[in-house]
Amino acid sequence: MARVLIIDDNAETRGFISLCLRRAGFEVLEAASGAEGIALYHETPADALVIDVLMPEKGGLETMMELRGEFPRLKVIAISGGFRKSTDADLSLARTLEVDRTLAKPFAPEDLIARIKEVLAV
Repeated sequence: MARVLIIDDNAETRGFISLCLRRAGFEVLEAASGAEGIALYHETPADALVIDVLMPEKGGLETMMELRGEFPRLKVIAISGGFRKSTDADLSLARTLEVDRTLAKPFAPEDLIARIKEVLAV
């Protein structure tokens, strides 16, 4: 099955997404920051990237743009939300950067899995 890299600074969210994707048959890589995710992708490329838009230090949009610049065929699902009021604006900005799909938190696992399968055509 396809390999998915999750980059999210929230350990609980990252763990939840990882568990759901593993149960759905995906191979999963995890990173807690943009810099860690970029380094991990260079070591072990993934078929798709699930990335939190807002993270400290190197943000999700900056990380996504850097990876997409090097690997234009990388499929990207941008996630954002929680208790933040600017979720719609964050995801709208991500769409202008041509991510493949967006998803607002909280989301159902099946919605994320469906989006990954859509972008990978599996």
